[in-house]
Amino acid sequence: MSNNPSTFNALGVPLSLAAVLAEAGFREPTPIQAAAIPAGLQGRDVLGCAQTGTGKTAAFVVPMIHRLAGLHHEHPKGLILVPTRELAFQIQRTLDQLGRKHNVSSTTIVGGSDMHAQIRALRQRPTILVSTPGRLLDHLWQGTVHLSSLCMVVLDEADRMLDMGFAPQLSQILEALPEERQTMLFSATMPTDLGDLARISVKHPMRAMMTTRVKPAEGITHTLHRTTALEKTPLLLSLLKTGGESVLVFTKTKHRANRLGDTLGRVGYRVAVLHGGHRLPQRRRALEGFRCGRYRILVATDVAARGLDIAHIGQVINYDLPMVPEDYVHRIGRTGRMKKAGTATSFVTRDDGHLLRAIERYLGQSIPSADASQPAASCQARTHHVEGRASSGERSNDRAQCRRFRQQRTPRSQSSSVRG
Repeated sequence: MSNNPSTFNALGVPLSLAAVLAEAGFREPTPIQAAAIPAGLQGRDVLGCAQTGTGKTAAFVVPMIHRLAGLHHEHPKGLILVPTRELAFQIQRTLDQLGRKHNVSSTTIVGGSDMHAQIRALRQRPTILVSTPGRLLDHLWQGTVHLSSLCMVVLDEADRMLDMGFAPQLSQILEALPEERQTMLFSATMPTDLGDLARISVKHPMRAMMTTRVKPAEGITHTLHRTTALEKTPLLLSLLKTGGESVLVFTKTKHRANRLGDTLGRVGYRVAVLHGGHRLPQRRRALEGFRCGRYRILVATDVAARGLDIAHIGQVINYDLPMVPEDYVHRIGRTGRMKKAGTATSFVTRDDGHLLRAIERYLGQSIPSADASQPAASCQARTHHVEGRASSGERSNDRAQCRRFRQQRTPRSQSSSVRG
């Protein structure tokens, strides 16, 4: 074993698996990997706290592949529970990438997909299941999945699962698991209720606490625009006229995301919409289209804030400020990745003062206001935004605004608008 602590081999990872990691682009362990992998390889329970983008996935995938490779099994030996379908598919890609040469197979079972297709995949006897809590319970109740042979369980982004109301489902799943097992629990934050989950899921864990407070990447430039609810869409349209980078726009509700996506599509932008109200095929089309550049803009709710692994996002715009400061960091963490520069722009109304102050306290810094001379102030169109269904007046104003904005743009071929 190498004496160099910056290598995976030094952590106890066998040379064959370390070679696969190198081929996949994993050059040296991140702090969370260096802390969690040795304990995971030894079969110990792990309680890990690290923000997104720090390599948490490999921190549990590497021990799983090593410990489960070559085991004879009729039923799955490993289970990874995640809050969202997007994160499940991202982890599936990592498992495929790292596990193929070690005869470790996996399948993903999530809501919104064909149950019969999932049953057929389960009959192929995968080594590892990646699942969201609700769909796993569906299969348990139907008797199409068996957890009695599990020896490794991972709860990834556990804080997010609790935020999304999965606590009852997690309790039912944990009760169905074998008593003798290894459990690795990972979270970006450590809220109080996570302690309750940890007490019933992990035993005498090795604690890998990289940070108790998520921080944004250093390469992100933060800017806020003080505006009103009526001026948000004209402001957004004005900002989008400059630059051609990919943009991720966050809204508070799925209704607002749909309306904003419609508006952007009508003025000619290549836009997709992503939120929890969409079925899985729609969400996958939106993500893949945004990832490959078919769509320049993705309008999303917080369902996309974590687990969205896209390298080229140049700007994140908070059309609505998040209610929780940590979510601000998770949102803007989609830009400025891999030490690249990125921009985080937030729209702040008079009613958002308390949210802005909470975010700035969390960051430990003030967010500078944009210069008043920027072109956003020149857009005079107005749109009306209300929660829920759009009024006829709002739709009329949107159409008028689209006509005015289209006249300002140079002619171009018709572009697509898809609701992910």
